[in-house]
Amino acid sequence: MSDFIQTSPARAVENAAQHHFIAAEAPWSGIVRKGQIIRIEDSYGQQAIDTLFYRADDFSERYSNQDTMRIQGAAYVGIGTKIMSSEGNVMLTMTADSCGRHDTSAGACSCESNTVRFGHGTKYLHACRDNFLLEVSKHGMDKRDIVPNINFFMNVPIQPTGEMTIVDGISTAGDYVELVAEMDVLCVISNCPQVNNPCNGFDPTPIRVLIWDGEA
Repeated sequence: MSDFIQTSPARAVENAAQHHFIAAEAPWSGIVRKGQIIRIEDSYGQQAIDTLFYRADDFSERYSNQDTMRIQGAAYVGIGTKIMSSEGNVMLTMTADSCGRHDTSAGACSCESNTVRFGHGTKYLHACRDNFLLEVSKHGMDKRDIVPNINFFMNVPIQPTGEMTIVDGISTAGDYVELVAEMDVLCVISNCPQVNNPCNGFDPTPIRVLIWDGEA
């Protein structure tokens, strides 16, 4: 899928300002300053990476999937997509994409949705909403602050009827997206623990996040 890549050869692991490994099924959060570039890497392939963004100095302004789709006139996120906030401001711009398929409609898995979709035996399995709640609570937020998210690398075809189905991911080991921050943002990630649908190939795996300063 190299036709999608538009990245700088100057961005190497060695000159990253931040370098984070996120274990399978785990959450992570961190600040990305205006002008910095964040790379979110699907290290092993076929791993959904649920992601939220908040304005770093005012968490009440946060990612808006509705406005992001409306401004782009597109149901998916890709190169050139402006990640829009609930206040109509551009939070980040996607500048590189080696995969080409990223959902922002299907939302995050939860214990409740697992139970409805997969049966009562799945009620206590770990879920992205748990990860999000754990991570946003570190920043003084609660479950009311968790909004519909981006699912990087999750393959969710939309039928002409409007029906959506989560199917096998198309990402391969090392695929990544890069976004440049247009304001200081808090990035919150749930490395999706779902094992009941194919969004993670039924086998959640570790991922990596790198952040470079703007000149890189």
